Order: sequence, then structure tokens, then C-alpha cells
Amino acid sequence: MYGILARKRDGGELSRAEIDRVIEGAVAGTIPDYQLTALLMAIFCRGLTPRETADLTLAMVASGAEVDLSSLPGPTVDKHSTGGVGDKTTLVLGPLLAAAGLTVAKMSGRGLGHTGGTLDKLEAIPGMRTDLGPARMIEQARSIGLAVVAQGAELAPADGVLYALRDVTATVESIPLIASSIMSKKLAAGAQSIVLDVKTGAGAFMRDPDDAFALAHAMVEIGTSAGRRVVAVITGMEQPLGLAVGNALEVEEAVQTLRGGGPADLRDLCLILGGELLVLAEQAASPAAGAARLAALLDDGSALERFRRFVAAQGGDPRVADMPEELLPEAPLRLDLTVTTAGYVAAIDALTIGEAARDLGAGRQRKGDPIDPAAGLLLRAKVGDRLEAGDAWATLFASDQRRLAAGAARLQSALRMGVSFPAPPRSIYGTVRAGGREERSHQ
Repeated sequence: MYGILARKRDGGELSRAEIDRVIEGAVAGTIPDYQLTALLMAIFCRGLTPRETADLTLAMVASGAEVDLSSLPGPTVDKHSTGGVGDKTTLVLGPLLAAAGLTVAKMSGRGLGHTGGTLDKLEAIPGMRTDLGPARMIEQARSIGLAVVAQGAELAPADGVLYALRDVTATVESIPLIASSIMSKKLAAGAQSIVLDVKTGAGAFMRDPDDAFALAHAMVEIGTSAGRRVVAVITGMEQPLGLAVGNALEVEEAVQTLRGGGPADLRDLCLILGGELLVLAEQAASPAAGAARLAALLDDGSALERFRRFVAAQGGDPRVADMPEELLPEAPLRLDLTVTTAGYVAAIDALTIGEAARDLGAGRQRKGDPIDPAAGLLLRAKVGDRLEAGDAWATLFASDQRRLAAGAARLQSALRMGVSFPAPPRSIYGTVRAGGREERSHQ
């Protein structure tokens, strides 16, 4: 281990055998934390080559169980978001892809900090269970084409060991380490085609678009080298996605979208990501053709029916697809925030919105913290909308007055008004495909 540390400290390249030795020792506990920490800092400072990054990812995959989806019918697909505010795309995209004949066997996580988690949103549905094992997940995916379950600790356990050390040693913000962490779990989950939604902007982990593109390139290269079909879409997170932020509120908005309505930005993003997946799965000639096919499945009720079956299969009340406002938990307290002067909404800071939702009770400061499924907020306007004095721009929901006041105080700095119509924030920055092909949007 001393020689490995010295080589990486000096900018040298580690062999696959050396990387395997490190990961095996990390999981077995035979390499002390101080040496693992030293290696992580050396990687943070010196970086990894693409080959080293791929080898690290595959070693992390091999550190635990791998899900075998080869027995499932139809192309197996997966989607990953690097985290955002109001991002409920899985709740729409999963049923939509299943309705199109693809198979989605997805492992998801819980929210932490200012970002929400898919499992928390699903568990806002009465009776809904996400603690299904791999065998049950595969059985359900075979039956209805869709299962979304909690990621088990048996997948890529090395990532858990390394991330715990990164989190307390200021080595989280390393593109090779982020890429290997994400892709080790995606590869272990078994899908053959993967779309990556890489967020950038105020509410994203990668605030700078160039950093988001660099991360996208690293992840696509890892997936391609492992024999998977992967595309990354770099998307904006300057303002929240959609209007709802909070678990039950986001489920209701997802249902609205599955009915053929919902906010335009949420619907459009789901169609873009889904169109890319249809191309990867050889079910569409182009992303636009794939998006058009999926739009028809939203509008004719097919996606909503698949959502209904999905909820029932995991123990939830399928009537949530028809009457979400009656079945989902509702907060007893609410408060409208209003503007004092007329003008245009110039900016809505996504990070502040996410932190306010956490203050209201919808999110966690630390893993294991309880959440309130009914808490959150609804935006009444988006960037570019005109408001008159006294108009509400957000409605807050909470279960106690202290949390309601904390959320309201936080939100005072989230909204910026202007006298003229603003340039809309970018929703799509571009894509990264296999072979390093990069396309940037200039809209």
C-alpha cells in the first residue's frame, strides 16, 4: 500500500491489480482508514486516467452482488439523475418507458440535503413499499415492466466505504471519484441501456456546466467500456423542475403529468430522456422520434395505467392515479408568499428552494432523519411569469408552525423580480454520447 500511495502522490498510474487490491482491502477492513484517506486525497489532487477510473468502477462493482436482468423480456433500461430540486422524473419516466415495451428494474435512493429522493416520494403513497429484494424486483419487472426499489447494501459496498471517508475528508468533489461512485451502482444494477441526467446550475452538485460535461464524459466512457449503452443529457437546475417540491406534492404533480398535463418543463424533460433511451434500446430511429412515441403514450392514458399497476404491485393504493388529492397526505398548515411590487420573475434559486423544503420537513439534514411526506411547497410562478403586487409566488405546507416559519424565512432570498422580461434559464445544455461525442445546445 505504501508503494501505491507514493506512486499516485507523484502522479503515476495504478495498475488494475493494484486497484483491485485497494478495493478488496477497503471492503475487508485490512487497509486502515488513514491509508485509504491518503489515497483518496492523492486521487483528488492528481486525478485518475480514464483507464484507472474504469478499473476502479469495475473493482467496486465486483466488491458486491450484481443483479442479473438477462432473463427479463424486452430491453432493460435505467435512468440516473445527479440530483436536483423538484426532480420527480422517475415517477413519470418509469411507467412511460414500461408502457413503451421497455423493462425498468430500478434501484433508487433517499433524499439528503437540498435534493429529494425517489423512494421518499413513492412512500408518500399509502401502503407503497420499496423494500423489495432483487428476486422480487425481477419478478415484478417481468410481470409489468417496472419496479423501483431501495438499493441494497450488497451492491457496490466498496462505494459506501470510500464515500464515508470522502464525505469527511474534503475529497467529494473529484470527477473520477464521483463518476466511479455513480457508475459502480448503475452497472451493478444490471440494465443494458442507461440515460444519465447530469444537472448543472444553482441547485445542482455540478454548478458549472463545464464540470457537468466533464462528469458526463467520464460516466459515459465508464459505461461504454463495460459494454453498456450510455448517453448523458446535461440539464439545467437554476430553478426547480416543475412547480412542486416535497414528496406527496411531487407525486401529485407526477400523476398530473401522466394524465397528459403537468408542467411543461417536467413533461419535456421526461420525453427527452425517454427518447434517448428508446434510441439506445433500438426502439426508435432518433431521440425526436422516440419522444413523439412517448408523448402519445402520455396522452392516451397508457402511461397512467402502467403507473396504476406499478403502485398496486408494490402494495400502494392504485386509486392515487385517479384521486391523488384525496389519498395523499395533506399538511395542516399552509402559507402563501406574495410579492410586494409588480414585475417579472427574474430568478428562483433552486438551492434555496430545496433548503426551504428541507426546513419545512420534506428533507433530511442527515441520513436517517425522519421526513414529513406532506411538507413542501408549490411554486405559483416560474422565471418569465409576470406577477402583480399581492400575487402569491409560492405556497408553503408544513405540520407545525416552527417549520412553517423557518421555511418562510429561508425563502425570502429565493425570488428575484425584475421590470423587464428575463432571458429564460436553459433547460438543456447538451448531450454526451459514446466515443466522446459531445453536442452543446446554444439556446
